[in-house]
Amino acid sequence: MTLLEHLEELRRRIIWSLLALVGGALGAFSFSPAIVRFLSAPILRFLPPGSKLAYLGVTEPFLLYFKVSLLVGAFLAFPVILLQVWLFISPGLYPHERRWAGPFIFLGWFFFVLGGAFAFYVAFPFAVEFLLDIGKDFQAVITADRYFSFLLTILLGLGLMFELPILIVLLAAIGLVTPRLLLRHFRWAVLVIFIVAAVITPTSDIVNLMLFAVPTIGLYLLGTAGAALVARARRRRREAD
Repeated sequence: MTLLEHLEELRRRIIWSLLALVGGALGAFSFSPAIVRFLSAPILRFLPPGSKLAYLGVTEPFLLYFKVSLLVGAFLAFPVILLQVWLFISPGLYPHERRWAGPFIFLGWFFFVLGGAFAFYVAFPFAVEFLLDIGKDFQAVITADRYFSFLLTILLGLGLMFELPILIVLLAAIGLVTPRLLLRHFRWAVLVIFIVAAVITPTSDIVNLMLFAVPTIGLYLLGTAGAALVARARRRRREAD
């Protein structure tokens, strides 16, 4: 394929991914009030009984429902997005490597959902409790727009960070990285992970930073182990040949 043909193929895959995202968002929009109530639970349990999140403009509730629908649509459409990624890179793979499409899509979606679940049930409630404890001497007026922008950033950020093992195994499968290379540059990987975690982390304290960074380091090591399995399978295949 020429460069223009590659760009045309990339455009086609992006369009299909966007259509899947929009379709998932439209499907989730009718359930958006229930989704908003569910996602509000981490903050409401720390507020006085009967409290509600505030909004400052008449358009904010509609925009909030739309934003939450996009979030749910991203989780629903993620297998389709991964499929489009696979279809874009698969022409450059060997026939035996193309058989990994199913595991790539399933595990990629599984780790994305796992990252979102870890963010919602562990990281985000811990961060909310920490922040509210700091501001306990003040009257909290929490707007829905800021709360959900904060929540969505953490959910999507950790969801994407949990894709790290899949990305590493994929790069190892196409021969761009090796387990030895990954271990040799482990300290640089830790530095990058801490930088990304510092961007996602809602506070500047070391506790929240470690809460985001340590699982990601574990995921990097998990991806390195997966790369080692890929390298061993390739070595056995060469010996058999």
